[in-house]
Amino acid sequence: MPYEALTKTRITGALRRLGELAYARKLTLEVSLYGGAVFTLVYDSRPATKDVDAIVRPSAVAQELAALVATEQKLPEDWLNDSVKQFLAPKEEKRRLAGHESGPGLRVSVPTAAYLLALKLRACRPPLPGYAGDEADIRFLLRKIRPKSLAAVESTFEKFFPGDALGERATVLVAETLKELKS
Repeated sequence: MPYEALTKTRITGALRRLGELAYARKLTLEVSLYGGAVFTLVYDSRPATKDVDAIVRPSAVAQELAALVATEQKLPEDWLNDSVKQFLAPKEEKRRLAGHESGPGLRVSVPTAAYLLALKLRACRPPLPGYAGDEADIRFLLRKIRPKSLAAVESTFEKFFPGDALGERATVLVAETLKELKS
């Protein structure tokens, strides 16, 4: 059965319910959101996402509670998943998200715009049928951050991924976007 996209309202409701379930067990879940959920909840740069990429601690309890939320709210089983963990930097930069996404039983954090840009540049996935890729998100973040140069972007990337260099696709995309921002 196909599922509806996860809009800001659906994500907020699911997170709120996750927090309620944790609170009922006298727990507080630490939720670090990434990817499409951040673009939907924080930046309003897209209307929805297909899932919520997150690292949640304690993990075992979170998985159990997320499964209950999925059943109750008719969400996909993997609406809340940690697939993003393979892309994370050794040194992260996050900020607390205070608002209707947080509440009793839940402490939510999101990556800073600079860290999210570094993550997106590292992935820099091309569009595929049914998948938009990372280009629009990268362009959005570059417009938001307004770096002065390609070197500034490379420096930010290096901060999170020491010893790694931007890939060719990412470098071209950044250069094109910076040129557009200057005109």
